Parts: sequence; C-alpha cells; structure tokens
Amino acid sequence: QEQLVESGGGLVQAGESLRLSCAASGRAFGSAYMAWFRQAPGKERDFVARISRSAATTYYADSVKGRFTISRDNAKNTVTLQMNDLKPEDTAVYYCAGGLGGSRFDLYTYRGQGTQVTVSS
Repeated sequence: QEQLVESGGGLVQAGESLRLSCAASGRAFGSAYMAWFRQAPGKERDFVARISRSAATTYYADSVKGRFTISRDNAKNTVTLQMNDLKPEDTAVYYCAGGLGGSRFDLYTYRGQGTQVTVSS
C-alpha cells in the first residue's frame, strides 16, 4: 500500500513562494501518475497539477499555470510543487495523490493527509 506524506506548507504573504514536497513509501510510486489537489474552506477539492510516470508530461489548472511547477524524482519517491507568486486565493489544504492520472480526485488511489497553505494579502 502506497503511503504519501506532504510537507512544506505554511503561512506566507502574497507574492512569496512555497515548495511543497510529497514523500511516497511503497513500490507503486514509479508506476503512478502523481498530482496535487487543493481544497479551500467551504469549497470543493480542485485539481492543481499532475505529472506523468516518467515526468515527461505535466498539466496544470489554469489558475496556477505559469506560477506553479510540479516535478518528481522517481529515484527518491518524491514529488514536489513549487509555488511562486502566491495569491490569497491559493489558500487551501494541499493534497498529494497518486493513481491513474486525469483531473478527478477519485482517479487517484493513493492520497496524503494534506498540508495547509495560507497566503495573506
């Protein structure tokens, strides 16, 4: 069973950067698409970014395109989300997920517990 643990969340001001990391344990990491989702208070969980198994392909939500970068290291079983030029609307709990790919959370079997990102104006 793959387990995912996120880290790197925190409180920053608008315009600043944060780097989220997700460490995976288990054998499935290299064969899974990896993604980040986020959920703001009172809102649905939204897709943020995903990366293919080989890291050759990435895909972003329009709201973060050009500001966020997803990457992975299959040798270290880690996936990261570099977030630049953060905005108050980026405030949410961020979840790491691994699975079949796509933009729906239910397509990702493996899910972390989440890390809080708060951006003040």
